[in-house]
Amino acid sequence: MYAPVPALLLAALARHAAAIAIPEPTALAYVEVRAPQITPAAILFRGDRSYAYDKRNILSDIASGVDNVAKSWGSVLGTDLPSFFTDGIPNWFQDFPTGTQVLSRLGMGDSDLAARPTEVLLIPPYANWTERGWNVRLHGNVYRQPLLEQNKIDELANIFLIDTDIKDLPADQQAQARNLTREIFIVQQANQNVSFHLEPAPMQGASGQPGGGNAVTPPGGSQNLTFPYDTTAQGDFDAFVPIQNVSGGGLLAGNETNNVQRLNVYTNGTLTGNATAYLVPPEGITIISDIDDILRVTKIYNPKEGLLNSFARPFTPWMNMPDIYANWSRTLPNNTHFHYLTTTPEQVTRNYMDFIFKTYPGGSFDTRPLNFSDYKATLSIRQFLLTKVFETFPKRKFVLVADTSNSDIMKDYPKLAHDYPNQVQCILLRNTSATDKEDWFPYDTSGFEGLNNRSYMFFRIPNDLKNLDISGGQCLNSTIPQNVTFTRQAEVLGIHGAAHSLTGSAILSVFIALLASVFTFL
Repeated sequence: MYAPVPALLLAALARHAAAIAIPEPTALAYVEVRAPQITPAAILFRGDRSYAYDKRNILSDIASGVDNVAKSWGSVLGTDLPSFFTDGIPNWFQDFPTGTQVLSRLGMGDSDLAARPTEVLLIPPYANWTERGWNVRLHGNVYRQPLLEQNKIDELANIFLIDTDIKDLPADQQAQARNLTREIFIVQQANQNVSFHLEPAPMQGASGQPGGGNAVTPPGGSQNLTFPYDTTAQGDFDAFVPIQNVSGGGLLAGNETNNVQRLNVYTNGTLTGNATAYLVPPEGITIISDIDDILRVTKIYNPKEGLLNSFARPFTPWMNMPDIYANWSRTLPNNTHFHYLTTTPEQVTRNYMDFIFKTYPGGSFDTRPLNFSDYKATLSIRQFLLTKVFETFPKRKFVLVADTSNSDIMKDYPKLAHDYPNQVQCILLRNTSATDKEDWFPYDTSGFEGLNNRSYMFFRIPNDLKNLDISGGQCLNSTIPQNVTFTRQAEVLGIHGAAHSLTGSAILSVFIALLASVFTFL
């Protein structure tokens, strides 16, 4: 019944080849270098905020969105596309229950948690150097995990699977789905005091060299510290905490070394709250990388596959991207720092951190904390966290890596280049629309207008990044065609901006393609 769709779509694409728009390089504006500060807590917590739990019918949302498209031919140019196309943000992993909502849904009370151990999720932190010494940003969550029977876990896990029952999955995928479900249905612990033990870290992460991620083991620095504040109503803690440069072979001063230093951080009283902290010198290169569909295969643009890849299947690297990062770790200067930023809610990020540890250079992390849980907050949290890193390290250069299927990235990355032109070294974006026929998301390149056209690159495969001298400012592989129209684009759908009018047959092909994107999930 749907066999004509590929033919129509190919016909549309054949008729509408994209024009290449290459702007002239623009001069970089001078920006005054700010003195580093001990930055305040990164998250503005609202203890009075809660979120109702609601099982989302993703297929219904998509079908409704496509139905709306049918009412407006203008949508083929992106003006009326449904939000799941224009925002590029998956609807799963939204509005997780928290605290008492979990107990209510499970039919449990506080007494059922009394015998359960207190656990801690500690996000791998970074530290900055100021005139007062090193300050490490300790952030994470304190929680308890209810004891649930497997049949209840399976019932809850099926909420996050489309047209799939957990019992139909292979045994290893069943186990992962159950573990992730347990991580979602936790009860955050408010007003908890957290303390830590720090000591030199011998290694962290897979980077193609001993040690991982360009960082070194400091000669000392073992110490104990207590977090200065109790946890919030959502169980979160997040603040920069000064650490001591212990006498007699302690930490290297940030103004006396070009090396990133590693410290293992152990949360006292639990075996779950361990991570590695990265002490980052004031100057050097920081590679900030998204994870989904750039470091691993996720397919957030295909809800059924995206959920299975995130919820049940083992995380799989995207092509040979680990080799690219391993090469950067080996060849870039010793002051290079890797930072991984995902807007996935913090409850479900242990798999992400484990995957990075085993596959990519070790580095610090940012995730979406619990008070950024609704849809609108999802679209703002990345900008918030990126700005935090930029302002924490005002003298460092940044290489931003991601893909085109996230609209927040397509807005936030070029905005940073406009706002911090002396700090953004390169923007490297995988063009998923050009290489994956399942990606129907248009992406908006308007934010790149006015930027130096050699400071960013839209690439298709990891090997496009080989031999780039990113430390020297080479961001563009001249052999890779750049089709930047500074408007809404989608190679699969043949959308190349408002300047490219579509014929009637192309419009029909686009519309049928939109409908086909729904049928592929059924």
